[in-house]
Amino acid sequence: MATVLLVEDDHVVRGAMLRSLADRGHAVHAVGTALDALRRVAAETPDLVVLDLGLPDLDGSDALRMLRGITDVPIIIATARDDEQSVVRLLRAGADDYMVKPFTGAHLDARITTVLRRVGRASRTVQPAVHVVGGLRMDVGERSAHLDGEALALTRKEFDLLAYLAARPGRVVSRRELLEEVWRQPSVGEDQTIDVHLYWLRRKMGESAAKPRYLRTVRGVGFRLVAPD
Repeated sequence: MATVLLVEDDHVVRGAMLRSLADRGHAVHAVGTALDALRRVAAETPDLVVLDLGLPDLDGSDALRMLRGITDVPIIIATARDDEQSVVRLLRAGADDYMVKPFTGAHLDARITTVLRRVGRASRTVQPAVHVVGGLRMDVGERSAHLDGEALALTRKEFDLLAYLAARPGRVVSRRELLEEVWRQPSVGEDQTIDVHLYWLRRKMGESAAKPRYLRTVRGVGFRLVAPD
């Protein structure tokens, strides 16, 4: 079973696709606009996004580029456009697959399974034990961190947090994802655990929230790790 975000503005088509995928065991969330899709992906990282191109607030190709700016989850384009130039352009813009309407629920389910299997296999193959971002070097196997050749004295959770971000350079990671993947819990209520750990990480890396170098806050969305300019 996969958690699928369905982005489709036609309520009839959306309802049919939602029921079909749910019947096949997927957990499906559906939205009708690009803005809602961006909000949903930032707050709750799905396993896969099915993205229609004819959205009321933003063209799907623009939505694809914006989604790729905040997430690397697989995206399947679902649209009535079938010309080769559009297919090539969207695949180069970051789509993982492309389906032309109309299609059956069984066909969509098969594409989802194939894309997730391919992405999962690739991540297992290329996931490095060492992450290098600018002058930052994280050796996950040895649990060591160096910045510009100098060792960083990190606590276990500081290391886990920095390593998670370093494995996804440039990608905006939401608070919820960090809580689920680093802290292994859905929420911490009023606890400002992430902010506290980021504060100490920044101090140890010689930066601050006001003058960031590596650790950037994306207000209302999450955080990302980038190499300094």
